[in-house]
Amino acid sequence: MTPTADLCDKYGEAIKVIPGPFTSYGGKQTINGEAVTIDLEDDNSLVREALEGEGKGRVLVVAGKGSIRCALVGGNLGSLASQNGWGGIVIDGCVRDAEELSTCQIGIYARGTCPRRSEKQGKGSRNVSVEISDVTISPGMKIWADAD
Repeated sequence: MTPTADLCDKYGEAIKVIPGPFTSYGGKQTINGEAVTIDLEDDNSLVREALEGEGKGRVLVVAGKGSIRCALVGGNLGSLASQNGWGGIVIDGCVRDAEELSTCQIGIYARGTCPRRSEKQGKGSRNVSVEISDVTISPGMKIWADAD
């Protein structure tokens, strides 16, 4: 995979960068795939639903409003994503089970950790354009992430 810094140098403003900080929690440091989007807040029901499906190397982008009140992905969902062939997960929010996630063979980037689990009420929207900071991400866009 081409490093994200090189992509930014080559394509300039055509590359949209989500402002950090983000931390890598998965067993892989790089993500490269087509976006599947979810817009939600403190309810990971749609995250589980998405990750139960075949990933086909795609990247799940979870617009969690930057919430630090609960985790949207934990060890079980990290394992599920890896088993079902997802290319990665980017979360504008928190994860939990950080030690477990580090053993999952998938790239997982999030804002931080929180030991509290999320609500399970089926709230949110899937496959819609989402906003993370000032960046709009639409389903099907190409997503890259690495240590930068």
